[in-house]
Amino acid sequence: MANSWSGAHNGPPNNNNWDGAPQANPPPPPVSQPAGFARPFTLAEVLPYTPFSAIAPFDSSVLPSPSIGSASPAPPVTDLIPSLDFESLNQEASTNTASRLLQQTVGQVQRLLERGNIPEYKFKTGPRATTSPSPAKHSSLAAGLSPFSKMVHDSTSIPFRYPTPDTPTPAANNHPNVITTPVPTKQKISAKPVIKKEPGQGKKLSSIPANTPGPSASPATSANQQAHAANKARFEIVLPTKKELEQQAGLANIKPHPSSNVTPRAPPAPVAPPTPAYHPQYQPQVQHSPQVQRQAQVQHQPQVHQQHQVPQQHQVQQQRSQQHPPQPALPPLSSAVATAASRTATPPERPGSQSISSSQKPVIAIELPKTKTFDKNEFTVVADEPEEPANLPLKKRKHGDIDGDDIYGESLDLRQRADAALHDLRVFLHNAFQAENAVLARRQGNDMVVLVSENEATLTATAQSKAQALLGKTITLNCFKTAPLEELLHLIRLSEGALKLAETLDIKVDETWVAADVEQWLSQLPWLEMAIRAGRTSLRIMCGGRQEKQLYSQDTIEHCLDLFKRIIDGIVIPIAELRATPGANELFKTLAQNKKKIVALFNDCQKLFSIMATLISSIDTSDAVTNTLEFTASRLIFMETAHAEKDSVIDTQKFDGLRLVAMDMLSQIFLLNPEQRKGIFNEILSSLEKLPLGKRARTFKLVDGTSIQPVSALIMRLVQTSAGKVGDAGRGKGNTMPVEDEAAEGPRRLPQSFSIQDEEHGASQHRIAIQELDDVSEALIKTATNSASDVVQFIVSRALKSTKSGDTPYRNLLDMFVEDFALCLDNPDWPAAELLLRIFMHLMFQLIENDKQPVTAKNMALELLGSMGAAVSKLRGHVRKGVSSLDTQDSDGLGLFLSDLAAAALELKSRPEQMVAWTGPYRATLEHLESRFSEDPHLASAISFLVSDWASKTCKTYDDYEDDVAERDHELGRLAYRLREMIHDRQWLSREYSFKDISQSYARLSYSITLLRSPLCEAFNTILNILLNSMASDQPTVRSKSLKSVNQVLETDPSILDGDSVVVQLILRCSNDSSTQVRDSALGLIGKCISMRPALEEQITPTVVERFNDAGHGVRKRAMKLAKDIYLRNSNRTLRSTIANGLLHRIQDPEESVRELAKQVIEEIWFAPFHSGQTSAASKISLADHVSLMVQTVNRGNVVSVLDKVLQALLAPSNKTAQASLEVCTKLVESMFDLVDSSDPEDTTKPSGRDVLQILMIFAKAEASLFTFEQLRLLRPYISSIRSNEDPAVSKAVVVIYRRVLPQLSSAHSQFLTEVRSELMPTMTTVSRPLMNEVMACLWIISGLLDTSEHMARLAASSLRNIQALHAKSKTQPLDTRTMRQFERYSLIVGMAGKHFNLDSHLDFFNKMLKTNGSSVSKLMVDLVVPFAAPSYHMDMRKAALDSVGLVCQAWPRNYVSANVYTTFQHVFDEQVPVLEAMVLRSFKEFLLTEEKRSEEAAEAPTGMNGGAKQEKKRELTVIGGTNYDDVASATTHRFLKEIIRIATATQDNHAFLAVEVLASINRQGLVHPKETGVTFITLETSSNPRISELAFLEHKALHAKHETVVEREYVKAVQSAFAYQRDIVKDSRGAIATGNGVFTPKLHLLMEVLKISKSKNRQKFLEKLCGQLDFDVGKLDMGERVPSHVVYARFVTECLAYFEYLTVGEVGCVVGALERLVTGTGAGVAQAIEMEVLGFRVDVLEEEEQQQQQVLGENRQAAGAAAGSLSSSSVNQLQEAPRVELEKLRRLTAGAVVLLGVWEARTYLRRLYGLGIGGRRENKVKMLGKDLSKAPVKAQGVTGEKLWEEMGVLGERLGSREGMMGVCRGFVELMNVDKEFLVGDEDEEGLMEEGGASPMSGGEDDELVGERKRGRKRKSDAGSQGTPGKKKRGRSGSMGGQPRKRGRPKKVAREEEEGEGEEGDWF
Repeated sequence: MANSWSGAHNGPPNNNNWDGAPQANPPPPPVSQPAGFARPFTLAEVLPYTPFSAIAPFDSSVLPSPSIGSASPAPPVTDLIPSLDFESLNQEASTNTASRLLQQTVGQVQRLLERGNIPEYKFKTGPRATTSPSPAKHSSLAAGLSPFSKMVHDSTSIPFRYPTPDTPTPAANNHPNVITTPVPTKQKISAKPVIKKEPGQGKKLSSIPANTPGPSASPATSANQQAHAANKARFEIVLPTKKELEQQAGLANIKPHPSSNVTPRAPPAPVAPPTPAYHPQYQPQVQHSPQVQRQAQVQHQPQVHQQHQVPQQHQVQQQRSQQHPPQPALPPLSSAVATAASRTATPPERPGSQSISSSQKPVIAIELPKTKTFDKNEFTVVADEPEEPANLPLKKRKHGDIDGDDIYGESLDLRQRADAALHDLRVFLHNAFQAENAVLARRQGNDMVVLVSENEATLTATAQSKAQALLGKTITLNCFKTAPLEELLHLIRLSEGALKLAETLDIKVDETWVAADVEQWLSQLPWLEMAIRAGRTSLRIMCGGRQEKQLYSQDTIEHCLDLFKRIIDGIVIPIAELRATPGANELFKTLAQNKKKIVALFNDCQKLFSIMATLISSIDTSDAVTNTLEFTASRLIFMETAHAEKDSVIDTQKFDGLRLVAMDMLSQIFLLNPEQRKGIFNEILSSLEKLPLGKRARTFKLVDGTSIQPVSALIMRLVQTSAGKVGDAGRGKGNTMPVEDEAAEGPRRLPQSFSIQDEEHGASQHRIAIQELDDVSEALIKTATNSASDVVQFIVSRALKSTKSGDTPYRNLLDMFVEDFALCLDNPDWPAAELLLRIFMHLMFQLIENDKQPVTAKNMALELLGSMGAAVSKLRGHVRKGVSSLDTQDSDGLGLFLSDLAAAALELKSRPEQMVAWTGPYRATLEHLESRFSEDPHLASAISFLVSDWASKTCKTYDDYEDDVAERDHELGRLAYRLREMIHDRQWLSREYSFKDISQSYARLSYSITLLRSPLCEAFNTILNILLNSMASDQPTVRSKSLKSVNQVLETDPSILDGDSVVVQLILRCSNDSSTQVRDSALGLIGKCISMRPALEEQITPTVVERFNDAGHGVRKRAMKLAKDIYLRNSNRTLRSTIANGLLHRIQDPEESVRELAKQVIEEIWFAPFHSGQTSAASKISLADHVSLMVQTVNRGNVVSVLDKVLQALLAPSNKTAQASLEVCTKLVESMFDLVDSSDPEDTTKPSGRDVLQILMIFAKAEASLFTFEQLRLLRPYISSIRSNEDPAVSKAVVVIYRRVLPQLSSAHSQFLTEVRSELMPTMTTVSRPLMNEVMACLWIISGLLDTSEHMARLAASSLRNIQALHAKSKTQPLDTRTMRQFERYSLIVGMAGKHFNLDSHLDFFNKMLKTNGSSVSKLMVDLVVPFAAPSYHMDMRKAALDSVGLVCQAWPRNYVSANVYTTFQHVFDEQVPVLEAMVLRSFKEFLLTEEKRSEEAAEAPTGMNGGAKQEKKRELTVIGGTNYDDVASATTHRFLKEIIRIATATQDNHAFLAVEVLASINRQGLVHPKETGVTFITLETSSNPRISELAFLEHKALHAKHETVVEREYVKAVQSAFAYQRDIVKDSRGAIATGNGVFTPKLHLLMEVLKISKSKNRQKFLEKLCGQLDFDVGKLDMGERVPSHVVYARFVTECLAYFEYLTVGEVGCVVGALERLVTGTGAGVAQAIEMEVLGFRVDVLEEEEQQQQQVLGENRQAAGAAAGSLSSSSVNQLQEAPRVELEKLRRLTAGAVVLLGVWEARTYLRRLYGLGIGGRRENKVKMLGKDLSKAPVKAQGVTGEKLWEEMGVLGERLGSREGMMGVCRGFVELMNVDKEFLVGDEDEEGLMEEGGASPMSGGEDDELVGERKRGRKRKSDAGSQGTPGKKKRGRSGSMGGQPRKRGRPKKVAREEEEGEGEEGDWF
C-alpha cells in the first residue's frame, strides 16, 4: 500500500513531481491513530513471531522498519526498479484523459488486487497498543499518491479482515458483486468533467474544474469555461429524503458493542429523475447534521470489526446508466460522484468544514439554473481518431545521475572481460617479441616468427590470425586505447617484413602456364597468405581509434594497397575469367584440382578488402588510395563470372563475396567523398551493360530470403547514403588521423548557427525550429532525389533505344531494376526503393502522355506501370492482412495505434501529424533498424534516409496547415528539434531516448504505413486509370500490353473487380477488339478475373462463348479452354447449355487443332464426369439432369449432325477412353428411355419425350450397340403412328433408331420383325421423302434378317409397271395433275427401292412382269424413269424423274456412264434450270460422299497378317482407281466439271453452295488436277456467304499444303477471277470491306492466310506479282466503259495491298518498293504525256523559268516559295492558253493518273502505318539488316485507313467531267514534279512530313527499298533513258548551296549532266 507522502520509499518511483524526491513541504505524519490499529508493528515487535527468530545472530538493522504511517522513510528504491512505464502512466493520468491503455492498466491492477489473488498470512496475535484515541484529525493515506496511484486508489475496493475471530460480512453476503473495504471514506473526490477535443481544435483543452475558476483565471477565460461546461456537462444528484437523514442520525447515536458484527444497512437510494444541466457558477450547498458526521467517525474505527464498502465510481455510474435510459448528453464524472455520495451511509467529510451543532437540523439547499432544451442539431458525431501511444518513448537518464565512476560505461563483468582481453594481448605480444629475439639470434624460425631476410623477421600466418583476433577483441571491449604504444609499433614493424617479401613474389596467373608453372605458383601461396594477414594486422591497429600519429604509416597503407591490387589484377580477375577453352584447358584443370588452396587465398583477400573498407571510414586517406580502391571496387562489382559452376575454377559464390565487400567499399567512398559521387555513379551506369541477365544475376540476398541484383542494392544504398549528412570533422587529404567519434564523447554541442537548443525551446519557437530543420533536410533529400533521377533517366534513355532481343541489355535491365525495386518496396532496409520507383513512374507518365513517342516506348511504359501498380497493390494487400492479424491488445497500445492508422492510410484519410508523430510509424521503423544496426552496419544509410524523409514530411506537414493550433505546432516544433539532432548525430536517438522492442511485423507494418502516404502509393489510382484508358488506345499492341499490365495489378488486389467495376466492362470491350492479339490478351485476363471473382461468371460467359467464332484460331482455343473451366465450376443449366452448344459448333471448325480441342472439351465436360461408373440414386439423378442439359443444348441450335460426329469419335476403337465412354452412353440411353414415357407436358423442368427421342436418334446413329431389344420394343407404339403422321419428327427419330439398331437383332426376333414390317409397308404412300428413305432402309434390313425380299420386289415391280403405264398414256394424251402426283410417288418409291434394295435376284420376276429384257434391275429402273426427264414433260415430273434416277445411280454408279443418263444430265445443265440442276448435283454429292467414305473406311481398315498387301491397297485408295467406282467418279467429274464450277460461281445461294460441296468432294478425292479447282476455291473465298467462303478456304488450304508449287502459279489468275466474281456476282468491286471503327478487311485476306504456310520468300514473290498487276500501258487501256475496267481492278488490288496484315517487315518493304517503282517508272511516261498533250508545257518556257528561279533562290530561301508560286501561276496561264485536248485522250491519260495516284496513296499509307517514314532520303539512309526484315511489323498509333478508303472511293468519280479529269492530271503532274516538303520553311518541315509525302521523282523513296538486296533504282525520265549513267544525289533545298527543284519537266541535257556526276544512292 502506498505511503501517505510522496517521498516514501514504497511510493511511486518517478522523475516528475512524484518521482520519489522529497517535497519541499511534505505533509506531517499523523499525530495519533485509533487504538485498535495505531501503526504497523516494528521489526523488533514481530521478530519473535517470524522465522527470522531462528537465525542467530540477527541485527534488526539488516532490514529497514516498515514506515507506513510513520515519518521516517526507508532508503529510496527509485534507482533499483525500472520506472519508465510508471512515469508514462502518471503523465497520462495527470491529463485527466482516460485512454484505452490507461483503462486497461487500471483493470490489470484491480485484477491483481482481487482477494482471490492475494495470499493471506496468519500471524500470532501480538500485544495490543494501549494508546487512547485522540480526537485530532489525521490526514488520509491517499493524500500524497501519484496520479495513477490515486486513480487506482479511488476506483478500487479491497476486502480484508483484521486478525480477529471469523465474523460474517453482511455487506458482502447481501451484495456479492460489491467489493468492500475498511479504508476510511475519501475526504474529497474532485470531479472534473473531461472535455473532448473538437475536430477543428489543434490542442487539447484542459479539464475544467467543477468549482469556480481560481483568481488566476481572467474573467473572459472563466466565462468561456463556464459556458463550455454548461453546454457540455450534465450531472444528476440523488438527494436523501428527510426520513433517510433521520434514520442515519438515529444510527449515529447508537454506540455499537466492540464485538458486534452487525453493520447498519443504509436505506435504498431512490431513483432520481433527470436533473437540469449543471452550471459551475451555482454550487449546491449540502449541509449534514452532526449525527451523520459522527456516524462517519464511528465507521472509521477499526475495533468495531465491521466490513465497510465504498462503491467504485465507475460502478455507480454504470448502475445509474442502467437505471435511467441514456440522455442526449452524458453526465460528467461529478454527477456519478454526487450520486455515490448521496447513496452511501457515510457522506464524505469536507476538509476544513466547520462542526455543526447537534441541535441544528440538516438543511439542504440546491440552486440550479434554468437552461434551454437540448438540441441535437447543435452537435455532430465525430469518429474516434487513433490515439498515439504516449508511454512508448521515454527519455533516458544521464550518466551523471548514476552513482559511481564507470570508465567503461558498462557493467562490472564487461570491465573484467576488457581487462582479461588486454592482458591476453600483452601476453601474446610479449611472447611474439621473445620469439623474434630468438629467431634473430639463432637464425632459425619457430611457430610464431619466421625469418624473411638476413636481419628481418615477421610473424607467421597463424600468429597473425591470433594477433588480429586479440586486437579485435580489445577494440570491441573499448580497452585498446590502454595498450602500450611501443608494443603496437613493434607489432607493426614485425608485420612489415611479410609485406616487403610479397613485393618480390611473381604471383600473376598466365594462361600459357603448364602444370610445373602452377606448382611453382602454388608454392608461393603460403608466403602470400602470410603477407595478406600481416597487412590485415597493421590495418586492424589503424582502425582501433588511437590518437598517436606514429601508428598511421602512409607507407604501410600503400604496401597493403599495392599487395591487394596485385592479387586482384594477377590472381582474382584472371581466375574469374578463366574458362576451359582449348588454349587454357590444361591450366583450368590444374587450378581446379587445387581449388581449396585458391579458395583460402580468396577468403584472405576478401578479409583484407573488408578491413580496408573499415579503414577509410576510420581515418583520412590520400586521394591516390581512395581512387585506387574505388577503381578496384568497380572492377570487382562488374567482374564477369562463369554462367555455370562447371565453367569456373572455383564456386561463383566466392566471387559474390568479393562483390559484396566491393559494394561496401564503394558505399564508404561515396559517403565520405561527396565530390566524387557523380563520378562513382557514372562509372556504375557506364558498366551496366556488363551485367549478366537471368536468374544468375540476382545473387544479393535480402533479409526475407529473396534475391536481387547486387547493382540494384548498390544503387539503393548509394541513393540512401546521399540523404545522410557527412561528418563535420575537418579532414585534410593525406592526413591519416582517426576520425573523432563524437558519439562516444556524449552529445556534441550544436553549431552556433542553430538558435533552437532544446526541445522546449523548439516547442515555443516552432516556426524557427521547423525552418532550421527544413534548411538541413531539404538539401539532403534534394541530393538523394537528384542521384536517383540521374540513375533512372540513364537507364530509361538507354532502354528506349534498345529492345529485349537486341544487342544491348538495357531494355531487360530496366525490367530487372524495376522488379528489384518493387521487391524491396515494403522492406524498411531499402527506403530508397520508393524514391526510385516514384521517379520511374513520373517518367513513364511522360512517355504515355507524349503523343510523339513510338508505340514501343508506350508499351514499355505500360509494362513498367503495371509492375509498379502491382507492387503498390501488393503492399496495400499486405497492410490489410497485417492489420487483421495484428495484436491490438498489447499493453503499450502500439498495435492498436498502427491498426487504426493503417485503416485511415489505406483510405488516404490519415492526418499528416499522425503520420509524422514522435511515437508514430517512422519512430517504430527507426527503432527496429537501430536494434539491428549492430548486426548489419549497412543499415546506417537506411536510417539516414528515413530520418531525412521524416524531417521533410514534418516540414511539409507544418507548412500545409494554415491555421494555428498551439498544441499541434508545439509538438511539431519539438519534433523538429529532435529530427535535426538525429540528422546531425545518428546515435542521438538511441542515446537520449529508449523505446520498446519492435518486432519484425510491427516494423514492416509501420514502414508500410509511411509508404501508403508516399507519392508513389497515392498515385495508385492514377496508374490504374492510365492502364484502363490504354485499353481503349488506337494501337492494338498498346491495348494488349495494357491488358497484361492490368492483369498484374489484379493478381495482387482482386478487390478492383468488386461492385459495378468499370474494369470488367473495359475488359469485355477489349474481347471484341479488332486485333487478334488484344482479344487473346482480353480472354486471358477474363480467365484471371473469373478465377479471382467466380461471381462474374454469368456476366462474362456470353462474351467467352462469342469468342468461339473468333477469326483467330488461337483465340478460339483459349476461349474454349476458359469455357470448360466455367462449365465445370458452374451448375447453372442455361449457362452450361450455352457453352456446350458453342463447343459443338466448333466440331466443324476449319482449323484442325480447334476441332480436336472441341472434341476433347466435349468429352471432358459431358462424359468424363460419369466415368466412375456409380449406380447410386444420386448418380441416376445426375444422369437425368445431364440428359435434360443435352436436350436443351440440342434445341438451342443445329447441332444434331455435329453431336453425331462427336459420339462417333468418342466411341471409336482408337480412342483410349472408348470403353468408359461406351458405358456412360449406355447409362444415358437408359436414362433417356425412362424419360420418354414419364415426361409430363406441363412440367417444364423435364424434357419432353419428343426431344428425348431426338437425342436417342443421335446416339443410335453414333453407336447401335447402346440399345437393347427391350428398348426397341418400347418404341413399337410410335411405329404404329407413322401413317397418321401426327409428329413427323417423332416418326423419323423412331425409324432412324430402328434402322440403326435392327441389324443387331437375330432371326430369333422374327415375330417382332414381321410385325414391324407389316406396319411400315403401308406407309409408303403417305410418308415424306426423308422419312421414306429411312423406312425403305428399315424394310430392307428386316428382309435381310427374315431372309426374304419378295415383298420388296413386288413393291418395286408394281411401281415400275404403273410408271410404264403412265409413259404409254403420256404418248396419247396430256397427263393431268392427279396423274403427275401419282408419278411423283411411284418414281420416289422406285428411286428409294433402287437405292436401298438389291433385287437382281428377282430380275426374272421384273422382266416377266414388265415384259422387258433388262440386264439388271437398276438399269431397268433407270431406263423406265429417265424418259420423264425430257423437256416435253411438266417441270414437276422432270424433277421427280431426275431425283429417282439420281437415287438409283447413287447405289448403282455404273448407270452414270449410261448414254441415256449422262445425255439427260447434260441437257439439264444446258437448260440451266436451277431446280433440275439441284437434282443432278444432289445425286453427284451423295455418290461422291459415299465413295469418299468408302475410301476412308478402307484406308482405316486394320492390317492383318498380310501387312504388305494391305498397305499397298491402302495407298491405292488415295489415288484414282483406288475404289470400285473411281473410274465412274472420274469420268462423271471430268464430264460435268465446268458446269459445276459455273453453278458454284454464278450465285451465292444454296444452289451455289451445293455445287461447292460437290467441288470440295472432288478436290478431296483428287479426281481432277489441282489447278482446275484451285482458282475456283480462291475465287469463292471472297464470297459474302460464310458457308461458301469457309468451305472454299478449307479446300484451298488443303490444296496449297499438298501442291504449293502448282497452285501458286495460278494465284494471279485467281486474283483476276476473284475481282470478276466480286464485281459481277457480289456487286462490290472494292478491294476491302469496312467493318467499322476504321478497320478494313481485304477481300483476299483468306488467300494471305493460306500463304502464311509458305516461306516469306514465296509470299514476297506473290506480292510482287500482285503489284505487277497494277502496271499498264496507257495507250492500251480499254476505255469502253464509263470507268475503265483497269481502274476498277487497280483499285481492288491496291486496297487489298494496303489493308493486308503482313507478317514481316520485309513484306511491307517489298510492297512499298514495288509500288514506288511502279509510280516512278510508269508514272514518268504518263506525267510527260500529260504535260505535253494536256497542259501544253514547252521546253523554251521551262528554260527561262529555270533561269529566273536560279536568280531568286540565290538571294534567300524564302523567295523560293514565291518563285514556285510565280511558276505555278505561269503554268496556269499556259494551261489556260493550251489547246483543248481530245476527250478520249484526256480520259485515257486521266485513267492512268487515277491508277497511279491511288497507288501512291496506298504507298504513303503503308509507310505511315508501319513507321517507315515518308521523308525519303531524309529519314532512311541505312539499309535494314536481314534480321530486322524478318521481324513482325509494328503499326503506328493513330494511323487508320479511313482517309485512304475515302480517297480511293472518289478517284474513279473524277472521270465524269472534263474539269474533274483536268484536276486529276494537274494533281498527278504536281505529285511527280514537285516535292512539297522541300518548299517549306524549317519550322514547317515536320508537319508537312506528317501530312504529305515526298515526290516520287525526288530520288527519295524510289531509292529506298525495304528488304531489297541491291541499291534502289535511280529515277528515270522515261523508258528511253534506261541506259543512261546513274545520277548524283541532288542537294536538298534546305541545305547550304543546295539546288532547288525545278518546276515541270527538266531538260534532257541537264538531266544527263546530273546523272553523270556520281553513282551514290540512298540506302534504306
